[in-house]
Amino acid sequence: MTDEQSAKASDANWLRIIFFALCCYLIVSFLYRMLLTAHQYPSRTEQVMTMVLDALCVVGLVGTRANGPRVLFWLAVAAGIAMFAIRLTGDASWWTGHLSYSLPPR
Repeated sequence: MTDEQSAKASDANWLRIIFFALCCYLIVSFLYRMLLTAHQYPSRTEQVMTMVLDALCVVGLVGTRANGPRVLFWLAVAAGIAMFAIRLTGDASWWTGHLSYSLPPR
């Protein structure tokens, strides 16, 4: 195997790892935001940074789509888009990114 072939194989392995990491992040993050109740509003900076991070993960996933199973790709893209759809369901959801919000009992 030449150096060029081993470099291509190494790059393909890294892209495959990145693909699966992005899929896991998007799906687990969606499930976390869907199933758990938020108890406080984040700062404006944190809200914007989480939205930018989610958008960058979806873009990165689209860039690495050829390195993994199609079903997992579409599931992760749907989870990424659904995280933005959750934010459109209400004022508390816009700020927290979670589907439900409540204050903890005192």
